[in-house]
Amino acid sequence: MRENRNRKSASLTRILAVTLLLVAGLLLAAALPAQGQSLSPQPATLAPAATGGNAVQPQALARPVARVNGAVLTDVDLLREMYAIFPYAKQHNGTFPQAMEADIRRGALKMIEFEELVYQEAKRRQMTIAPDRLAKAEKQFQEHFSSDAEFREFLRAETNGSLPALRTKIARSLLIEDFLKAEVGDKSEISLTEARAYYLKNPDRFKLAETYAVQTITIMPPVPATPEQPTPSPPNMQQWIQMKARAENALRQARATKNYEEFGVLAEKISEDDFRVMMGDHRSLPAKDQPPAILQAVSKMEPGQISNVVEVDGAFTIVRMNAHTPAHMQKFEEVSSALRAELRQRKTERLRHELDAKLRKTAKIEEL
Repeated sequence: MRENRNRKSASLTRILAVTLLLVAGLLLAAALPAQGQSLSPQPATLAPAATGGNAVQPQALARPVARVNGAVLTDVDLLREMYAIFPYAKQHNGTFPQAMEADIRRGALKMIEFEELVYQEAKRRQMTIAPDRLAKAEKQFQEHFSSDAEFREFLRAETNGSLPALRTKIARSLLIEDFLKAEVGDKSEISLTEARAYYLKNPDRFKLAETYAVQTITIMPPVPATPEQPTPSPPNMQQWIQMKARAENALRQARATKNYEEFGVLAEKISEDDFRVMMGDHRSLPAKDQPPAILQAVSKMEPGQISNVVEVDGAFTIVRMNAHTPAHMQKFEEVSSALRAELRQRKTERLRHELDAKLRKTAKIEEL
């Protein structure tokens, strides 16, 4: 049941989303955790407000926070947007981190002002939503609810029971979506030619350093490192002899392993450094970031080989070399997809910023 509702929610998002933030503005109108487990549209309450968990009627919060060319935006709109920006607040009794709250509020206010400006411009250009598209959107919106009673309760709290008012909200979202698609989305596409030009102009971005991927088993000194003393105190002679004997025993066991998994399981059992919880895996690190003694060892090894015991900062380490990647230049074909997505995102942000500035230039905005 939950998976089915999630699929419906994703469909709803595609219909009503102007941005990731706008979707939550409509759907999180009064969402409460159902018995502390999942979110369902429960518009009779607006739990996110800092109320100690008490139910709050949205209408009781409807105070103006801004006017955009005369259109009033309320603290209900603002609070919804704040929860869209920082949804984790719902998990903390509806409160925002004190150090972040002012910035979240400011960002949310700018967003709802931007959405209203976009909506007004779409109306000024006489953009419309086809009736069959609006009907389909309304149907998919209703399917998000688990029952007709739940939908009616949402309708009562959100629009005083008015289905036409809900249609107006849905149409507004669709108009904003269409406008932003035309003015931002469609204009943000990056061609292969543009991406290749960027690639050729910025070769240093696509040069990859030499890397080694290794696993380790480490026998640590008896006195561990601390933030105050990052390098552990050196062991005395007796401790050194005991450590070396344990390391040699670990080496015998390590050399009996046949693959990554077996070495990793052994590392989990006998290694004494923090990497033991990750099967001793250090992932891929640039050669320049490897300790000199480790680099000297792995530079002479082939993938799958295991080193002798290597002494590093007072500890004894056994290294399994998993992969070596020489320094090289990435081919355009390797990076083109990710590069186009990155450049598209940059262009989208720039166009949105420019659109916001353009719409604000001739608008009258009062923040109350």
